[in-house]
Amino acid sequence: MGARGGTTGVSREPATHPATPDGRYFVVRGRLWRLSNPALDEDVRATLVSDLMQARRAVRDARKNGDVSAEREAHAAADIAKRGLGERGSVWWTDGAPDYNRHMARNTPYADWFAALD
Repeated sequence: MGARGGTTGVSREPATHPATPDGRYFVVRGRLWRLSNPALDEDVRATLVSDLMQARRAVRDARKNGDVSAEREAHAAADIAKRGLGERGSVWWTDGAPDYNRHMARNTPYADWFAALD
């Protein structure tokens, strides 16, 4: 997905990016990134992923053309898609656990799990 999508207990990320045991995050270079809400309807998820990829292409094109306004709009569109997927904004889990998105895994409750990966 290029972004951070996933399903309960199963990451859609390549094997080089392990998912936390609870399926909330995947790890890249030691940093946690929130996975998509696994409860999303597959059609909704697919639409949001498509929107996200379109927005990312628009960011690339705007940068290539030096169009700051278009780049700003494309970033906003990407943010809307990521929020819809549950990768940003309010957390999608309901157990009250805090959000560790973008935190270094070693500084979170996932530290022991992460250390054991090596």
